[in-house]
Amino acid sequence: MIASTQTNHPLVEEKLSRQDDRPATPLNQAIARLRAASLRVTQPRIAILEALIKFGQPASIEQIHEGLKRSACDLVTVYRCLSAFEGLGLVRRSFLPSGTSLYEISLGETNRYHVICKESHRVEVIDPETTAELRAALAGIEEKLAAKGYTNLSHVVEFFGVAQATAPRRSSPRPERAQ
Repeated sequence: MIASTQTNHPLVEEKLSRQDDRPATPLNQAIARLRAASLRVTQPRIAILEALIKFGQPASIEQIHEGLKRSACDLVTVYRCLSAFEGLGLVRRSFLPSGTSLYEISLGETNRYHVICKESHRVEVIDPETTAELRAALAGIEEKLAAKGYTNLSHVVEFFGVAQATAPRRSSPRPERAQ
């Protein structure tokens, strides 16, 4: 007998009760987006979505795969699912300076911007005030581009630097010895 990976996952609520004003869980929102795009809801896809939600910040494909149970799926399935999720806008991709892709769940909230340490590859969310300034600047640019006739605009903004904790410390010059 061939086992199907399609599921009626017990954590997946088909629909929220109309009397319940609580928002859907992130997993249920993601699964609703899969269904709206006519994609099957499979055990590997659910496992990957759960891993992305658990990380809560951009993670590499290898990190996501390591965060899965061994039997959940293979690395190729993670690549394929993330590609499909990106096409749906369900994940956002960012990059390390080396070109490694990082993926983060995107459930319709506004873009979060990050700064990535070149040394440690630590990802930090940029503070709300700076993010608001950045969004305002980008909105102005998008308006100008739309006025020129561009449609369906999107952008990728990445910041890279060396965090203070990982910056090489300057050694003070050694005092000369008296001879």
